[in-house]
Amino acid sequence: MRVIIIGAGKLGYKLAESFAQGERDVIVIDVIQKALDRINNSLDVLTIKANGVQLDALKQLNIKSTDLVIAVTSNDETNMLVGSTAKKLGCKKSVARIRNPEYANQLAFIKKEMGIDYIVNPELGTAKEIAKYLLKGHAIHMEDFAMGKVSMVDFRVEKLKGVTGKKLKELDIPRSMLIVAISRDGEIIIPYGDTKVEDKDVIYVMGNKESINEFSENCGAPIKRKTVKKALIIGGGKAGYHLARKLSQNGVGVKIIESDKDRCKYLADELSNVLVIHGDGADINLLNEENISEMDTLISVTGFDEENLLLALLAKQYGVEKVIAKVSRPNYIPIIEKLGIDLALNPVLITASEILRFIQGGRVVSISLLLGGQAEVLEIIAESGTKIVGKRLADLPLPSGIIIGSIVHKGKVMIPNGDSVIYPGDRVIVFCLQSEEQTLNRFFSKDKGGLLNELWGSIKGPRKSTSI
Repeated sequence: MRVIIIGAGKLGYKLAESFAQGERDVIVIDVIQKALDRINNSLDVLTIKANGVQLDALKQLNIKSTDLVIAVTSNDETNMLVGSTAKKLGCKKSVARIRNPEYANQLAFIKKEMGIDYIVNPELGTAKEIAKYLLKGHAIHMEDFAMGKVSMVDFRVEKLKGVTGKKLKELDIPRSMLIVAISRDGEIIIPYGDTKVEDKDVIYVMGNKESINEFSENCGAPIKRKTVKKALIIGGGKAGYHLARKLSQNGVGVKIIESDKDRCKYLADELSNVLVIHGDGADINLLNEENISEMDTLISVTGFDEENLLLALLAKQYGVEKVIAKVSRPNYIPIIEKLGIDLALNPVLITASEILRFIQGGRVVSISLLLGGQAEVLEIIAESGTKIVGKRLADLPLPSGIIIGSIVHKGKVMIPNGDSVIYPGDRVIVFCLQSEEQTLNRFFSKDKGGLLNELWGSIKGPRKSTSI
């Protein structure tokens, strides 16, 4: 099984890292040797210095025997051309990253006419995630699974009464809820009954909404809903543009601050219901003039992680209830919980999750990557003929890094125990450490067939580098 990634930037690296979980034949191509060296020094994949858009280079890579080509260079047109050419040369599936908002209304046409199977847009994906969080109106971060029947919520322990210093088995936890993980000092911990909860921890709970609400109310932190009416966006780049459009279309009053005058003109022309302000988003006087303290939310999506984090912290000091920052460096994600920022999103992780979901087809309905990709939560439809089906969970050799958080059987949500059995057609919500992805796939995949099964089922090869 062969996967070729054209482009060795942040997204290319993350995809190579994901696919290299047990995979021999992952190939990463770029024209910049320094980018290839970074991958080659860290991952067991083949790196090739070549121009992926050149027909001769693609032919030499034996595209006909390739199962997946992913084009994620910095140029949209290059990605479209690579995706289309790869398909015409016989590649089974092709994926292209297209970021320019001007292509947003033409994606269906591009896919059809150029033969590209799937198109991703990191900034649009990020905007969708932020809008989904804000428009739900929850005061905390909540992910829904199984068509809203199951939720996963993260709580800061310091805001919960009677939790700090207790072991999990000492907590009054509703029957239809489970604490699946703890984040401590930027690391994910799989808890046991004897695990003691610390004040600065973040706990991830899973279950139906009623049980989660009961738990939060018992701990003195009821989940409140507040409609977002006023939003201030710092940064008018691609992510800011998509987010402003989505929020304004849903009746939110949006202001967007952008430092580039020409970009402001473009935004004003394209976003008729958005107030566009030319200025420095880090200017305290400007923020006061725009009544930052009266905003329901501030979202900082500039191109600089440090600025986004500082603005988010500043907004918290002004009393803004929901503060969100775009963070491009994964190593910043674990410190977010210590800073009190409500939500930090990494476009690379969101896009990688989207591509993985596409590759796995209908079997995997949803994927959420947590803490820089240390762990993920997947909603998987169980299929007959897989190892996970028809046996008591206690009889399955599941490692501690895989937690079956919920099972939806015939529309009913169950928090499983050792006697629980998964049947074909059940929706299973699984918490999985990155290190156990291979094992998880073996339980949920049939012995033969399936792209990701083969991707994760092979033996890692030695690190290699070459050029064309």
